[in-house]
Amino acid sequence: MSREFPVFTVTPKAEKSLRAGHPWVFGEEVTDISGEYAQGGLVDVKSAKGAYLGTGLVNDKSKIRVRIISTNANDRFDRAFWMRRVQYAIEYRKHVMEDDFKCCRLIFGEADQFPGLVVDRFGDVLSIQTMSLGMEQRKPMIFELILETLAKMGEKISAIYERCDVGTRALEGLEQFKDFYHADELRSDLNGHVEICENGVLFDVNYIDGQKTGYFLDQKYNRRAVMSLARGRRVLDCFTHTGSFALHAAKGGAEAVTAVDISALAIEQARANAARNGLEDKMSFVTADVFEYLTRQAAAHCHDFDFIILDPPAFTKSHSTVRSAYHGYKEINLKAMRLLPRGGYLATCSCSHFMKPELFESMLLEASREAGVVLRQIEARQQSCDHPILLQVPETNYLKFYIFQVV
Repeated sequence: MSREFPVFTVTPKAEKSLRAGHPWVFGEEVTDISGEYAQGGLVDVKSAKGAYLGTGLVNDKSKIRVRIISTNANDRFDRAFWMRRVQYAIEYRKHVMEDDFKCCRLIFGEADQFPGLVVDRFGDVLSIQTMSLGMEQRKPMIFELILETLAKMGEKISAIYERCDVGTRALEGLEQFKDFYHADELRSDLNGHVEICENGVLFDVNYIDGQKTGYFLDQKYNRRAVMSLARGRRVLDCFTHTGSFALHAAKGGAEAVTAVDISALAIEQARANAARNGLEDKMSFVTADVFEYLTRQAAAHCHDFDFIILDPPAFTKSHSTVRSAYHGYKEINLKAMRLLPRGGYLATCSCSHFMKPELFESMLLEASREAGVVLRQIEARQQSCDHPILLQVPETNYLKFYIFQVV
């Protein structure tokens, strides 16, 4: 069958990667181009021998020059194609999230074959990040299809807020901005706050000024795991942000909870969330650098805590900084292990794709040896199932979460 799209011929290395299921073609992997194409438009990718490998969205300004969206040569990339993709993604969340469907990630980029698109749902508000040129050009249609699909499920959406203030847009040649998406059926006069309920805990989500899309949904069930172990414990939640783990621990029956974060604004929001749940009497809040705070606690021979939670931001966002990130993770985990008594609990995680599970576990083993403790693993977890992992796309597998008992 004749093809209508320009052809990008790629190296054997790229061919191998594409055949293995990875959807990216990097600029240096393109060896020949046949036909004229528009930035953000569709191109076919073929091997040096002319074998069809897939069709994707092209952007010469990006290191990822082509993002494959289909390997089916019979696909027609019309409205019906994108409707099938939207329905498949949303129906999956409806099935796996059940009661949590009103507060979850509806589309997770490459894991749903929407390269560079993230859609988070907070009740009747969608908070969206568009991080590739191809998705930016198609977003009016895709947003319309998302609203249509949810409406058919009886799910009302009042507003879409675009959190397109991320640095990755610059790598695609796109401007950064944040604003309400304007459409006839949508509101653009909201104050940027919405209340959600996660595992029985209430949170105020600031989708205009909060981090990422406003709230980290990927730890939803990891926080529930912490809640189930917190009863009667004296908990220290490090890098608390707006208090998500801390509040789960308090709700789970912790004797006392101390929440620490370097951001005064985050601490203020965490304190407000505690009041929202009637938990302020058993919680205290500290604005401090976590590394310095743990150092001071160790120097004072503190024995106030028997459950410590470490949920730091990503210490590395590239291969080149993995070594320094390793030392950062080791430092905070070592300090935490030294503060915990025998029988205490440690919940620790990394949200960096580049910190591989085996490397993170090696770090934990090294830290435990230096601390003179043994770690008894209770659970090893990942991101929640609304952030699905494609085995063929390692970048979708990023969150590592462990709970140990110190023995």
